[in-house]
Amino acid sequence: MVEVRIDSIRIGPRNQYRVVMLRDVSSNRYLPIYIGQAEADSISLQLSGTRPPRPLTHDLIVSILKAFEVHVRYVIVNELREDTYYARIAVRTAEGRDLSIDARPSDAIAIAVRVGCPIFVDEEVMDQHAFVAEEEAEVSAGGSKSGSSEDDEDLGAFKDFLSSLDLDDLDKR
Repeated sequence: MVEVRIDSIRIGPRNQYRVVMLRDVSSNRYLPIYIGQAEADSISLQLSGTRPPRPLTHDLIVSILKAFEVHVRYVIVNELREDTYYARIAVRTAEGRDLSIDARPSDAIAIAVRVGCPIFVDEEVMDQHAFVAEEEAEVSAGGSKSGSSEDDEDLGAFKDFLSSLDLDDLDKR
Protein backbone atom coordinates (compact mmCIF):
# COMPACT_ATOMS: atom_id res chain seq x y z
CA MET A 1 0.00 0.00 0.00
CA VAL A 2 1.19 3.49 -0.87
CA GLU A 3 0.23 6.24 1.55
CA VAL A 4 -1.07 9.36 -0.19
CA ARG A 5 -2.25 12.83 0.77
CA ILE A 6 -4.71 15.08 -0.98
CA ASP A 7 -2.61 17.48 -3.01
CA SER A 8 -5.46 19.46 -4.56
CA ILE A 9 -8.93 19.34 -6.03
CA ARG A 10 -9.17 20.69 -9.56
CA ILE A 11 -11.81 21.20 -12.21
CA GLY A 12 -11.70 18.57 -14.95
CA PRO A 13 -10.59 19.96 -18.32
CA ARG A 14 -13.51 18.70 -20.41
CA ASN A 15 -16.48 18.21 -18.11
CA GLN A 16 -18.25 19.21 -14.94
CA TYR A 17 -16.33 16.72 -12.81
CA ARG A 18 -13.65 17.55 -10.30
CA VAL A 19 -10.32 15.79 -10.01
CA VAL A 20 -8.83 14.96 -6.65
CA MET A 21 -5.07 14.77 -6.95
CA LEU A 22 -3.54 12.25 -4.56
CA ARG A 23 0.19 12.56 -3.96
CA ASP A 24 2.43 9.73 -2.81
CA VAL A 25 3.87 10.87 0.54
CA SER A 26 7.26 9.30 -0.19
CA SER A 27 7.73 10.40 -3.81
CA ASN A 28 6.51 12.87 -6.41
CA ARG A 29 3.91 10.56 -7.98
CA TYR A 30 0.34 11.78 -8.38
CA LEU A 31 -2.86 9.84 -8.95
CA PRO A 32 -5.76 11.86 -10.40
CA ILE A 33 -9.27 10.57 -9.67
CA TYR A 34 -12.38 12.14 -11.16
CA ILE A 35 -15.09 12.77 -8.57
CA GLY A 36 -18.45 14.53 -8.50
CA GLN A 37 -18.90 18.16 -7.53
CA ALA A 38 -20.82 17.34 -4.34
CA GLU A 39 -18.04 15.06 -3.10
CA ALA A 40 -15.37 17.60 -4.08
CA ASP A 41 -17.26 20.30 -2.16
CA SER A 42 -17.60 17.98 0.84
CA ILE A 43 -13.87 17.25 0.90
CA SER A 44 -12.94 20.90 0.33
CA LEU A 45 -15.22 22.13 3.12
CA GLN A 46 -13.66 19.71 5.57
CA LEU A 47 -10.10 20.53 4.52
CA SER A 48 -10.77 24.26 4.88
CA GLY A 49 -12.32 23.80 8.33
CA THR A 50 -15.67 25.20 7.20
CA ARG A 51 -18.62 23.83 9.17
CA PRO A 52 -21.98 23.75 7.37
CA PRO A 53 -25.01 24.65 9.50
CA ARG A 54 -26.38 21.09 9.15
CA PRO A 55 -24.46 17.83 8.69
CA LEU A 56 -23.60 16.80 5.16
CA THR A 57 -23.98 13.16 4.14
CA HIS A 58 -20.37 12.32 5.02
CA ASP A 59 -20.74 14.02 8.42
CA LEU A 60 -23.85 11.91 9.04
CA ILE A 61 -22.01 8.71 8.11
CA VAL A 62 -19.18 9.55 10.51
CA SER A 63 -21.70 10.34 13.28
CA ILE A 64 -23.41 6.97 12.76
CA LEU A 65 -20.06 5.16 12.84
CA LYS A 66 -19.14 6.90 16.10
CA ALA A 67 -22.55 6.16 17.63
CA PHE A 68 -21.97 2.45 16.99
CA GLU A 69 -18.35 2.70 18.16
CA VAL A 70 -16.95 1.78 14.75
CA HIS A 71 -13.42 3.08 14.19
CA VAL A 72 -12.26 3.92 10.65
CA ARG A 73 -8.71 2.59 10.42
CA TYR A 74 -7.84 3.65 6.87
CA VAL A 75 -9.21 3.91 3.34
CA ILE A 76 -7.61 2.46 0.24
CA VAL A 77 -8.12 3.01 -3.47
CA ASN A 78 -7.61 -0.60 -4.39
CA GLU A 79 -8.60 -1.10 -8.02
CA LEU A 80 -9.22 0.44 -11.42
CA ARG A 81 -11.65 -1.53 -13.54
CA GLU A 82 -13.25 -0.32 -16.79
CA ASP A 83 -12.15 3.28 -16.13
CA THR A 84 -13.69 3.29 -12.65
CA TYR A 85 -11.69 3.42 -9.43
CA TYR A 86 -12.81 1.33 -6.46
CA ALA A 87 -12.05 1.87 -2.80
CA ARG A 88 -12.45 0.13 0.53
CA ILE A 89 -12.99 1.59 3.99
CA ALA A 90 -11.27 -0.49 6.68
CA VAL A 91 -13.13 -0.31 9.99
CA ARG A 92 -12.95 -2.00 13.38
CA THR A 93 -16.13 -2.59 15.36
CA ALA A 94 -16.50 -2.12 19.11
CA GLU A 95 -16.24 -5.92 19.42
CA GLY A 96 -12.88 -5.89 17.62
CA ARG A 97 -14.07 -7.24 14.26
CA ASP A 98 -12.21 -5.88 11.25
CA LEU A 99 -14.42 -5.16 8.25
CA SER A 100 -13.70 -3.87 4.75
CA ILE A 101 -16.52 -1.88 3.17
CA ASP A 102 -16.81 -1.21 -0.58
CA ALA A 103 -16.98 2.53 -1.40
CA ARG A 104 -16.46 5.05 -4.13
CA PRO A 105 -13.04 6.69 -3.70
CA SER A 106 -14.65 10.12 -3.35
CA ASP A 107 -16.82 8.97 -0.43
CA ALA A 108 -13.96 7.08 1.19
CA ILE A 109 -11.71 10.16 0.96
CA ALA A 110 -14.46 12.45 2.29
CA ILE A 111 -14.83 10.16 5.32
CA ALA A 112 -11.05 9.86 5.76
CA VAL A 113 -10.56 13.62 5.98
CA ARG A 114 -13.31 13.79 8.63
CA VAL A 115 -11.89 11.07 10.87
CA GLY A 116 -8.22 11.84 10.17
CA CYS A 117 -7.29 8.33 9.05
CA PRO A 118 -4.63 7.48 6.48
CA ILE A 119 -5.43 7.24 2.76
CA PHE A 120 -3.68 4.55 0.74
CA VAL A 121 -3.54 3.46 -2.90
CA ASP A 122 -2.79 -0.11 -3.90
CA GLU A 123 0.82 -0.39 -5.10
CA GLU A 124 -0.18 -1.88 -8.47
CA VAL A 125 -2.78 0.85 -9.09
CA MET A 126 -0.22 3.52 -8.25
CA ASP A 127 2.47 1.91 -10.43
CA GLN A 128 0.15 1.62 -13.44
CA HIS A 129 -1.85 4.86 -13.25
CA ALA A 130 0.10 7.51 -11.35
CA PHE A 131 2.28 10.10 -13.05
CA VAL A 132 5.31 12.10 -12.03
CA ALA A 133 4.95 15.89 -12.18
CA GLU A 134 7.07 17.31 -15.01
CA GLU A 135 8.85 19.96 -12.97
CA GLU A 136 9.75 17.55 -10.22
CA ALA A 137 10.74 14.83 -12.67
CA GLU A 138 13.32 17.17 -14.20
CA VAL A 139 14.77 18.06 -10.81
CA SER A 140 14.79 14.45 -9.57
CA ALA A 141 16.47 13.32 -12.80
CA GLY A 142 19.44 15.50 -11.95
CA GLY A 143 18.49 18.42 -14.15
CA SER A 144 17.55 21.86 -13.02
CA LYS A 145 14.46 23.87 -13.66
CA SER A 146 14.97 26.62 -16.19
CA GLY A 147 13.77 30.11 -15.38
CA SER A 148 12.87 31.50 -12.02
CA SER A 149 10.07 30.25 -9.81
CA GLU A 150 8.44 33.68 -10.11
CA ASP A 151 8.22 33.27 -13.90
CA ASP A 152 6.74 29.77 -13.57
CA GLU A 153 4.47 30.54 -10.60
CA ASP A 154 1.14 30.62 -12.45
CA LEU A 155 1.98 28.46 -15.46
CA GLY A 156 0.25 25.40 -13.97
CA ALA A 157 -3.21 26.88 -14.49
CA PHE A 158 -2.25 28.01 -17.99
CA LYS A 159 -0.93 24.54 -18.87
CA ASP A 160 -4.18 23.02 -17.56
CA PHE A 161 -6.14 25.44 -19.74
CA LEU A 162 -4.11 24.60 -22.84
CA SER A 163 -4.52 20.87 -22.30
CA SER A 164 -8.29 21.32 -22.06
CA LEU A 165 -8.60 22.94 -25.49
CA ASP A 166 -10.14 20.80 -28.23
CA LEU A 167 -8.12 21.66 -31.33
CA ASP A 168 -9.33 18.76 -33.50
CA ASP A 169 -11.90 20.83 -35.37
CA LEU A 170 -9.65 23.89 -35.84
CA ASP A 171 -8.71 22.94 -39.40
CA LYS A 172 -12.39 22.68 -40.37
CA ARG A 173 -12.91 26.43 -40.02
